Amino acid sequence: MIDMIFPLLLVLLASVFQGTFGLGMKYTKPLAWEAWWLVHTTIAMVIFPLIWAVIVVPDLFSVIAASPLESIQEGILYGFLWGIGGIMFGVCVPYIGVALTMGIVMGLAALMGSLIPLVQLDNFSDNPAIPFILVGMALMLIAVAIVAKAGIGRDKVLAESGEEIAGIKTGAAFKKGLMIAVACGILSSLLNVGFSATEAIGAAAEEAGTITRNTALARWVVVLVGAYAMNAGFAIFLLIKNNSWSSFAVADSSKAYKWAIIAGLLWFAALGVYGQGAALMGTIGPVIGWPMLLGLALIISTAIGIYTGEWKGAPGPFKTMTTGIVILIGAICLLGYSNSIPHQSAAAVAIEATTDVANKEI
Repeated sequence: MIDMIFPLLLVLLASVFQGTFGLGMKYTKPLAWEAWWLVHTTIAMVIFPLIWAVIVVPDLFSVIAASPLESIQEGILYGFLWGIGGIMFGVCVPYIGVALTMGIVMGLAALMGSLIPLVQLDNFSDNPAIPFILVGMALMLIAVAIVAKAGIGRDKVLAESGEEIAGIKTGAAFKKGLMIAVACGILSSLLNVGFSATEAIGAAAEEAGTITRNTALARWVVVLVGAYAMNAGFAIFLLIKNNSWSSFAVADSSKAYKWAIIAGLLWFAALGVYGQGAALMGTIGPVIGWPMLLGLALIISTAIGIYTGEWKGAPGPFKTMTTGIVILIGAICLLGYSNSIPHQSAAAVAIEATTDVANKEI
């Protein structure tokens, strides 16, 4: 029972970090966005992951060097592609707000980030947990669509009343933010695909003496090489293009620096703890854990949106959003239940038992 519940508790804790890190993106001023982003990503994708991984993975760099090259290349590639989505996330929050950005991005990222690792599993169609996982994912997609619809309805109410909540645009700017969020969601799914593709690195770390849950840290170090290359490269490009290097020394920027660091710590805390939970679940961990992480994070970010006033003055859309959240909770419960189902079919178990008996006779 503990073996089943502990990974779920880790995913729950990770979702708290995931649902709150985006708040820091509201406090980028007076730094130029690119300056803030470079500080944030350096903390989130290099400093914090490396410190954590070096502490818990014996001889980290030797483990990575001894891992299959294909696994390393795939992890870095998917991380790089995800990095494009990460940049888009930072751009679209000021357009459509934290709650709606999280809704669209988390929904699409949860769906694609879970489906791709699912179809890559050996004999995945024989797994008795698959029907529950698929229904849970379908419910999650419906729930996210409802939350997104509520956000659009909220924008219409604001436009009709001539009001605008700080941090949320209206009209054409809102539609632009919406399109960015959709593209961001699709690309953001590749972070989990990259994590799933580095399973061999986790196995190498475990062989070197790393406990199972901490093997995730070695995997994330590899994936984030590509992610950081994209994010830091883009930030440096903007610093050169806009000649905004002086922004690092602008007056009264301590609050912006503080939130860049806090957001970076929260961001990788979410990935690191989620990875630990997924590693304990086994090969199906990225399939079950990923949508649970993002679904729970959406609930938390929506609660923050309510607290910060993003739904004030829009009672109709608020009720719609609440319906979506209720469905989302149901989807998460179903996914959590699927983790309690043995991940082998009865036929597979029988074959293993027969093989064991034969081996003993030999």
